[in-house]
Amino acid sequence: MKGADKIAKVVTKVVEVFHWIAAALMAAATVCSIVYPAGLKYFVDFDAKECCGVELGIYGFEVNAPLTDGAVNMTAFCLFGIGAVLILSLMAMIFRNLNAIIKNSEGTTPFQPQNVKKLREVGFFSIATPAVGFVMSIIAYFVLGSEMAEVSNSLDGLVIGIVVLCITQFFAHGIELEKDVDGLL
Repeated sequence: MKGADKIAKVVTKVVEVFHWIAAALMAAATVCSIVYPAGLKYFVDFDAKECCGVELGIYGFEVNAPLTDGAVNMTAFCLFGIGAVLILSLMAMIFRNLNAIIKNSEGTTPFQPQNVKKLREVGFFSIATPAVGFVMSIIAYFVLGSEMAEVSNSLDGLVIGIVVLCITQFFAHGIELEKDVDGLL
Protein backbone atom coordinates (compact mmCIF):
# COMPACT_ATOMS: atom_id res chain seq x y z
CA MET A 1 0.00 0.00 0.00
CA LYS A 2 2.91 2.33 0.62
CA GLY A 3 3.89 2.21 -3.06
CA ALA A 4 0.36 3.16 -4.11
CA ASP A 5 0.38 6.03 -1.61
CA LYS A 6 3.65 7.35 -3.01
CA ILE A 7 2.34 7.13 -6.57
CA ALA A 8 -0.91 8.84 -5.59
CA LYS A 9 1.00 11.58 -3.77
CA VAL A 10 3.23 12.23 -6.80
CA VAL A 11 0.37 12.09 -9.31
CA THR A 12 -1.84 14.48 -7.32
CA LYS A 13 1.02 16.96 -6.93
CA VAL A 14 1.96 16.78 -10.64
CA VAL A 15 -1.66 17.21 -11.73
CA GLU A 16 -2.06 20.13 -9.29
CA VAL A 17 1.04 21.87 -10.72
CA PHE A 18 -0.15 21.30 -14.30
CA HIS A 19 -3.50 22.89 -13.43
CA TRP A 20 -1.79 25.94 -11.89
CA ILE A 21 0.42 26.28 -14.99
CA ALA A 22 -2.61 25.94 -17.28
CA ALA A 23 -4.47 28.56 -15.22
CA ALA A 24 -1.52 30.96 -15.48
CA LEU A 25 -1.19 30.41 -19.23
CA MET A 26 -4.93 30.89 -19.72
CA ALA A 27 -4.78 34.07 -17.64
CA ALA A 28 -1.94 35.35 -19.85
CA ALA A 29 -3.87 34.48 -23.01
CA THR A 30 -6.97 36.22 -21.63
CA VAL A 31 -5.00 39.36 -20.79
CA CYS A 32 -3.43 39.22 -24.25
CA SER A 33 -6.91 38.97 -25.80
CA ILE A 34 -7.77 42.25 -24.07
CA VAL A 35 -4.48 44.16 -24.45
CA TYR A 36 -3.22 42.94 -27.83
CA PRO A 37 -5.84 40.73 -29.52
CA ALA A 38 -4.00 40.63 -32.85
CA GLY A 39 -0.94 39.14 -31.13
CA LEU A 40 -2.86 36.25 -29.62
CA LYS A 41 -2.77 34.37 -32.94
CA TYR A 42 1.01 33.99 -32.50
CA PHE A 43 0.56 32.08 -29.23
CA VAL A 44 -2.72 30.18 -29.67
CA ASP A 45 -3.46 28.00 -32.67
CA PHE A 46 -7.18 28.24 -33.34
CA ASP A 47 -8.61 25.53 -35.56
CA ALA A 48 -11.26 27.87 -36.95
CA LYS A 49 -13.86 26.86 -39.49
CA GLU A 50 -15.39 29.70 -41.48
CA CYS A 51 -18.92 28.43 -40.91
CA CYS A 52 -18.75 27.44 -37.27
CA GLY A 53 -16.02 29.35 -35.48
CA VAL A 54 -13.93 27.82 -32.72
CA GLU A 55 -15.15 25.55 -29.95
CA LEU A 56 -13.40 26.38 -26.69
CA GLY A 57 -13.88 24.00 -23.78
CA ILE A 58 -12.57 23.01 -20.37
CA TYR A 59 -14.12 20.55 -17.89
CA GLY A 60 -17.55 20.71 -19.49
CA PHE A 61 -17.66 24.51 -19.90
CA GLU A 62 -17.79 25.26 -23.61
CA VAL A 63 -18.14 28.37 -25.70
CA ASN A 64 -18.46 28.29 -29.46
CA ALA A 65 -16.61 31.47 -30.42
CA PRO A 66 -17.65 32.81 -33.81
CA LEU A 67 -15.30 34.36 -36.34
CA THR A 68 -15.28 38.12 -36.69
CA ASP A 69 -13.53 39.37 -39.84
CA GLY A 70 -11.74 36.02 -40.22
CA ALA A 71 -10.48 36.03 -36.60
CA VAL A 72 -11.83 34.51 -33.42
CA ASN A 73 -14.15 36.86 -31.56
CA MET A 74 -11.93 38.14 -28.73
CA THR A 75 -14.89 38.96 -26.46
CA ALA A 76 -15.93 35.30 -26.59
CA PHE A 77 -12.33 34.21 -26.02
CA CYS A 78 -11.97 36.61 -23.08
CA LEU A 79 -15.17 35.37 -21.43
CA PHE A 80 -14.07 31.78 -21.95
CA GLY A 81 -10.64 32.63 -20.54
CA ILE A 82 -12.07 34.07 -17.34
CA GLY A 83 -14.17 30.95 -16.79
CA ALA A 84 -11.25 28.68 -17.67
CA VAL A 85 -8.90 30.38 -15.18
CA LEU A 86 -11.46 29.99 -12.40
CA ILE A 87 -12.22 26.35 -13.29
CA LEU A 88 -8.54 25.39 -13.62
CA SER A 89 -7.81 27.04 -10.26
CA LEU A 90 -10.65 25.09 -8.61
CA MET A 91 -9.34 21.86 -10.09
CA ALA A 92 -5.83 22.67 -8.84
CA MET A 93 -7.28 23.17 -5.36
CA ILE A 94 -9.01 19.78 -5.56
CA PHE A 95 -5.71 18.05 -6.31
CA ARG A 96 -3.91 20.10 -3.65
CA ASN A 97 -6.39 18.89 -1.06
CA LEU A 98 -6.20 15.28 -2.24
CA ASN A 99 -2.42 15.45 -1.92
CA ALA A 100 -2.75 16.90 1.60
CA ILE A 101 -5.14 14.10 2.61
CA ILE A 102 -2.65 11.49 1.41
CA LYS A 103 0.19 13.21 3.29
CA ASN A 104 -1.88 13.57 6.48
CA SER A 105 -2.76 9.86 6.39
CA GLU A 106 0.80 8.54 6.02
CA GLY A 107 1.49 6.01 8.75
CA THR A 108 -1.74 6.80 10.58
CA THR A 109 -5.48 6.64 10.20
CA PRO A 110 -7.20 8.73 7.51
CA PHE A 111 -9.94 9.57 10.03
CA GLN A 112 -8.56 12.93 11.12
CA PRO A 113 -10.37 16.27 11.46
CA GLN A 114 -8.06 18.02 8.96
CA ASN A 115 -8.80 15.27 6.39
CA VAL A 116 -12.54 15.76 6.87
CA LYS A 117 -12.05 19.50 6.31
CA LYS A 118 -9.94 18.92 3.17
CA LEU A 119 -12.38 16.33 1.80
CA ARG A 120 -15.31 18.69 2.42
CA GLU A 121 -13.43 21.39 0.49
CA VAL A 122 -12.93 18.91 -2.38
CA GLY A 123 -16.70 18.47 -2.46
CA PHE A 124 -17.33 22.21 -2.49
CA PHE A 125 -14.68 22.81 -5.17
CA SER A 126 -16.20 20.02 -7.27
CA ILE A 127 -19.63 21.63 -7.00
CA ALA A 128 -18.20 25.09 -7.69
CA THR A 129 -16.58 23.95 -10.96
CA PRO A 130 -19.83 23.46 -12.95
CA ALA A 131 -21.39 26.39 -11.07
CA VAL A 132 -18.65 28.69 -12.41
CA GLY A 133 -19.17 27.22 -15.88
CA PHE A 134 -22.92 27.80 -15.64
CA VAL A 135 -22.55 31.40 -14.48
CA MET A 136 -19.97 32.12 -17.20
CA SER A 137 -22.30 30.51 -19.78
CA ILE A 138 -25.09 32.87 -18.74
CA ILE A 139 -22.75 35.87 -18.87
CA ALA A 140 -21.48 34.82 -22.32
CA TYR A 141 -25.05 34.37 -23.53
CA PHE A 142 -26.03 37.88 -22.46
CA VAL A 143 -22.79 39.59 -23.53
CA LEU A 144 -22.42 37.86 -26.90
CA GLY A 145 -26.07 37.24 -27.67
CA SER A 146 -27.76 34.01 -28.62
CA GLU A 147 -26.91 34.45 -32.31
CA MET A 148 -23.20 35.00 -31.61
CA ALA A 149 -22.37 32.29 -29.09
CA GLU A 150 -23.45 28.77 -28.36
CA VAL A 151 -22.71 27.83 -24.79
CA SER A 152 -22.97 24.57 -22.91
CA ASN A 153 -22.00 23.21 -19.52
CA SER A 154 -21.63 19.77 -17.93
CA LEU A 155 -22.86 19.13 -14.41
CA ASP A 156 -20.68 16.07 -13.70
CA GLY A 157 -18.79 17.99 -11.00
CA LEU A 158 -22.07 18.60 -9.17
CA VAL A 159 -22.71 14.87 -8.82
CA ILE A 160 -19.11 14.16 -7.83
CA GLY A 161 -19.20 16.98 -5.29
CA ILE A 162 -22.37 15.64 -3.68
CA VAL A 163 -20.85 12.14 -3.48
CA VAL A 164 -17.68 13.54 -1.89
CA LEU A 165 -19.72 15.51 0.65
CA CYS A 166 -21.54 12.28 1.55
CA ILE A 167 -18.22 10.47 1.96
CA THR A 168 -17.11 13.34 4.20
CA GLN A 169 -19.89 12.39 6.60
CA PHE A 170 -18.53 8.83 6.75
CA PHE A 171 -15.08 10.18 7.63
CA ALA A 172 -16.56 12.41 10.34
CA HIS A 173 -18.41 9.38 11.73
CA GLY A 174 -15.16 7.37 11.57
CA ILE A 175 -13.48 9.98 13.78
CA GLU A 176 -16.25 9.62 16.35
CA LEU A 177 -15.99 5.82 16.26
CA GLU A 178 -12.21 5.98 16.80
CA LYS A 179 -12.74 8.29 19.79
CA ASP A 180 -15.23 5.82 21.24
CA VAL A 181 -12.86 2.89 20.72
CA ASP A 182 -9.93 4.82 22.25
CA GLY A 183 -12.12 5.58 25.28
CA LEU A 184 -12.83 1.88 25.77
CA LEU A 185 -9.17 0.84 25.66
